Amino acid sequence: MNLFIIISICWFVSEILLARLKRASSQKESVDKSSLSLLWITIIVSIAVASFVKSTGIGNLKNYIAVIHYGGVVLILIGLIIRWVAILKLKKFFTVNVSIAENHKLIKSGIFKYLRHPSYTGSLLSFIGLGVAFINWMSILIIFIPVLVSFLYRISVEEKVLTQLFGEEYKSYSKSTKKLLPFIY
Repeated sequence: MNLFIIISICWFVSEILLARLKRASSQKESVDKSSLSLLWITIIVSIAVASFVKSTGIGNLKNYIAVIHYGGVVLILIGLIIRWVAILKLKKFFTVNVSIAENHKLIKSGIFKYLRHPSYTGSLLSFIGLGVAFINWMSILIIFIPVLVSFLYRISVEEKVLTQLFGEEYKSYSKSTKKLLPFIY
């Protein structure tokens, strides 16, 4: 079996398991504003459209195909690792829908010392990798741009909730970290 397929299956299964196991237990805890639903719909539609575009041959890259494909696979894998490092650091405070747990604490150590949303950084890196692995420049854009917009909406929802909960502590933390890209954004 091809490495791309194995990693893609692991990625897909891990996200399905997270969706099933790490959802806030009650709607009362959730302040998601439908960002999770929007994200899933965007991801499914973007990947379907990108797959179709690739199958038409429009935008397919012609040179260095194997290098580009495996470069995309490496990006998917690095993104998964970053996402899981963030999830494991958050432990019980991680949920797939935006929610506040009882005795919620603001995690500012490990990868969170540099980024406020490293699990999203990892996901976005994986989606760029998926587009690259398709060896099609249009697929990269079709996957990445809508997914990025959906994540930015989700981040705005999450940051409002965290600011309400933690107040000045979160505002101060926000000033000393970046949202998604270390030292940049």
